[in-house]
Amino acid sequence: MIGRLAGVIVHRGADHVVIDVRGVGYVVHVSERVLAGLPGVGEAAALWTELLVREDLMQLFGFRSLAEKEWHRHLTSVQGVGAKASMAILGALGPEALGRAIALGDWSAVAKAKGVGPKLAQRVTAELKDKAPAVMALAQEAAADPLIDDEVAPVAPAAPSPGGGAAAGAAAPRASSSAEALSALGNLGYAPGEAAAAVAEAAGAAPEADTGALVRAALKLLAPGR
Repeated sequence: MIGRLAGVIVHRGADHVVIDVRGVGYVVHVSERVLAGLPGVGEAAALWTELLVREDLMQLFGFRSLAEKEWHRHLTSVQGVGAKASMAILGALGPEALGRAIALGDWSAVAKAKGVGPKLAQRVTAELKDKAPAVMALAQEAAADPLIDDEVAPVAPAAPSPGGGAAAGAAAPRASSSAEALSALGNLGYAPGEAAAAVAEAAGAAPEADTGALVRAALKLLAPGR
């Protein structure tokens, strides 16, 4: 299993890059969002990868974070969601916004991905809602480990992503704050599902909020009689 690649980009395609690792070129399929954040040809880059093996096909898919890779794994476990649809969803939303949409049951956000209709989007949010807390926790663990961040991030300045370079750059701290808030609510006795939905709603209303502010906002949302 190939779980991670680090090397030099020697080619950029419409939906993939070729990364040279010690003389061997690996074709890695990526979402539009990941492609926009990678450096140019001749520059170093690293990606977490997932290898798809079928009887007549072997494909590598690349991700900027372990949380994004985990969402891909969960997405492709849903009936009707193949690798192409998963990459479209991640490309449209990114791992943080996807986690928020799933935690809130916001299938309309998922349906904005190319080739994903309302019925499939509803199935995704329904089947993966319980997965959101674990992936949020994974995002926190990755953000807390500087070696992981340093290894996965491109060594050259990233090109603007579809959602804007500044927003992409701030994604890791926001994901960490959300995960920490989720952990705090769990320690207070809230169920993972309801805690994730409250934190996602709070983060959506105040994207730059720190952990304390997210916890306070989530507690208000969880208050009886709201």
